[in-house]
Amino acid sequence: MMRDRAGARTLEPAAAPEPAPAPDGAVRLSIVCPVYNEEANVDELYRRLDAVLAQPAEIIFVDDGSTDGTYARLAAIAARDARVRVVGFRRNFGQTAALSAGIDHARGEIIVPIDGDLQNDPADIPRLLAKLDEGYDVVSGWRVDRKDPFHRRLPSVLANRLISLISGVRLHDYGCSLKAYRREVLRDVRLYGEMHRFVPIYASWEGGRVTEMPVTHHARTRGKSNYGIERTVKVVLDLIVVKFLTSYATKPIYVFGGFGLLSLLAGVLVFFVMLYLRFTGIADFVQTPLPLVTVMLFLVGCLSVLLGLVAELTVRTYYESQGKRTYIVRSTENMQ
Repeated sequence: MMRDRAGARTLEPAAAPEPAPAPDGAVRLSIVCPVYNEEANVDELYRRLDAVLAQPAEIIFVDDGSTDGTYARLAAIAARDARVRVVGFRRNFGQTAALSAGIDHARGEIIVPIDGDLQNDPADIPRLLAKLDEGYDVVSGWRVDRKDPFHRRLPSVLANRLISLISGVRLHDYGCSLKAYRREVLRDVRLYGEMHRFVPIYASWEGGRVTEMPVTHHARTRGKSNYGIERTVKVVLDLIVVKFLTSYATKPIYVFGGFGLLSLLAGVLVFFVMLYLRFTGIADFVQTPLPLVTVMLFLVGCLSVLLGLVAELTVRTYYESQGKRTYIVRSTENMQ
């Protein structure tokens, strides 16, 4: 372990890995920018990105079903710059879906997402790439001096600490969209809900080298924020899903069966309490809800165990029928 200049704990980098072969027509860098009703910002964002792209690169704008003139402006930009590619959704699907679409269409060996509201600074992209070249697989931006109202910053701080505690991946700012990824760490990642912020967790759990670095953050000056406090609740729920899928996707019986056994044990304890009350003359069965509680606990326990067995059958069918492996190989030696 080591600490970077920002004091964040990071994994010790190894020598920079050779990039995986990219698809035909690939470029080194793909900038992915989900936008929703950002008509007032997309032209300025394009100018700022164009100013810092000093290497073969592409800019992928994903219009998430905007109802203003965002798509028309993006189409005009793409018409005069072949590096700009635009994906337009039929309706609003959310930031995670937009980011996923951008990644699916990206051809670069390195993928850098960035928000479309001008709060992220494109001038930080070369710094992210330089950090990535030190041997990391993911470099996550950290908005040290975040220019958002307190009612948005406080839930974010609490959520970041909770995510770090549960995941074991210590980052200060999961919500910062500005990150740099090597293509290979995104190859098998499927994003749903608000899970775009958890990609560094996926990468770390699969052996990727993850770090973070301070980035500039600007206050929003044009347009309207599309984020509300309800996102914090969604993030917590998605975190539970991520933890479950990562830790128990191949052994769901541990969750369902474990809960079932606890329920059965609780049923046994309540049953003996009921007998104790009856034979000591403290209370009769009909004077307490204990018989119903005992029956309920036994039923819940049995159903949970059976549900775990069904989940096990589903998992085994999935892996065996699809020919999938339950492990990931980083590299081999003398295996020809």
